Amino acid sequence: MAVNKYQADHYLMLKPDEVSIRKVVRLLWSKRMEESDYFYIRESDEKEDFIEKGLAIASLSAQKGLLHAAKPLKCFGQKLEMWLNLVSFNTNIFMLFFNTLRCKVKIPKRKSDDFMSFPGYIDKRVKLDEKIEPGNARYNSALAIMAAKLAYENKGFIRNTVEQHWKMEFIDMDTDFWNDYLENCHTQGFMSYDERVNMIVVSFRGTEAFNAYDWCTDFDISCFENPEMGKIHGGFMKALGLVMEHGWPPHLPADKRDKNLAYYAIRDKLKERIDLNKETKFMVTGHSLGGALAVLFPAILALHGETKLLERLEGIYTFGQPRVGDGKFKSFMEEQVLDRYGVKYLRFVYCNDLITRLPFDDPVTSLYTHFGTCLYFNSCYKGQILPEEPHKNYFETFGGTRRFLNALFELVRCLYLPLLKGGDYREGLAMILIVRFSALAFPGAADHNP
Repeated sequence: MAVNKYQADHYLMLKPDEVSIRKVVRLLWSKRMEESDYFYIRESDEKEDFIEKGLAIASLSAQKGLLHAAKPLKCFGQKLEMWLNLVSFNTNIFMLFFNTLRCKVKIPKRKSDDFMSFPGYIDKRVKLDEKIEPGNARYNSALAIMAAKLAYENKGFIRNTVEQHWKMEFIDMDTDFWNDYLENCHTQGFMSYDERVNMIVVSFRGTEAFNAYDWCTDFDISCFENPEMGKIHGGFMKALGLVMEHGWPPHLPADKRDKNLAYYAIRDKLKERIDLNKETKFMVTGHSLGGALAVLFPAILALHGETKLLERLEGIYTFGQPRVGDGKFKSFMEEQVLDRYGVKYLRFVYCNDLITRLPFDDPVTSLYTHFGTCLYFNSCYKGQILPEEPHKNYFETFGGTRRFLNALFELVRCLYLPLLKGGDYREGLAMILIVRFSALAFPGAADHNP
């Protein structure tokens, strides 16, 4: 079958919902990977690598375990968030107890515009930094990280924050997007308009801590590869809107037009908005998984030859972003997006963040690589402009000791820094008790929080 540039000439698509333990074991002992009901593979080279098969087995096993844990994980997350909001709505735990005695407990509603997510309680700030005003060179980056953090909230909370705190326009659209492979709406994002700088902000949500489907996206080592774009992480492509059996057609097939796929919905809304003002620009941003989607969005615009939109793209701002593609994808982005249209791409990395160092950049596993400008910040918040973050594959001799000592320093730092720098550096109990103490055991994960 002929393959056009919108499809892949090499891909590995895993389907964990179709696999059983017996099938995984059988794959382990098979000599080569062949297409089956739990993964699809099309290759230009029939030679199979043992490492690729091992990664596929590990990925299928991890995703299968996550799917089994999806309901209890979601239930735990909902109860934790409800408890945090219940305490907050009643001022504190003592007032909650007092209100219980008076039968006047304030009960939060999950979809209300003041119900916060778990990441929201880790850092409750919603206002933009008043010291960084429009015209400041740091304004777009400061707006981007707040938009990336806000994307974790529900639509009502996002709308209220954008309109009431930021004094911007919330661009109304469905913020839940369809994943054609997982067959659910577990990709989220939103759009806002800042009239002061005539800028549309497109923000993608990162991985929700208690959403097993998001974790499946991260663990999905499926790959999509074609001659133009190179090899790209399949899980991220699926989350952005990769169309089953069609790849990336410029327009949705007739049987998919009732599905709200992220790339197509956001692209069409952007076209509609920029036609209203010839000077309007837009930026894309996201944290974690959201950062990966923010990088891939302009890549698909370039694949589709969306010159009009790419000319209006001011910048790509990502925070805690994993690697998304190989060296060929890096060249494609540099030539077709960054250099051709003068697009700024800033990739923010904090200290020991594990996710920014995945998938590994080595010749054995994936060959995925970072590109763009890396803005690396150490635990003293001192920034450097680097081609790549230090310890790019995370693991090193004595690295565990160094990361533990750094996590211990961060725990002490959160207690004295507000006294030196002011209230903006004060961390709440959720941040200290959950993140800072867990960092002593998992420093790379704790450094990833937005």
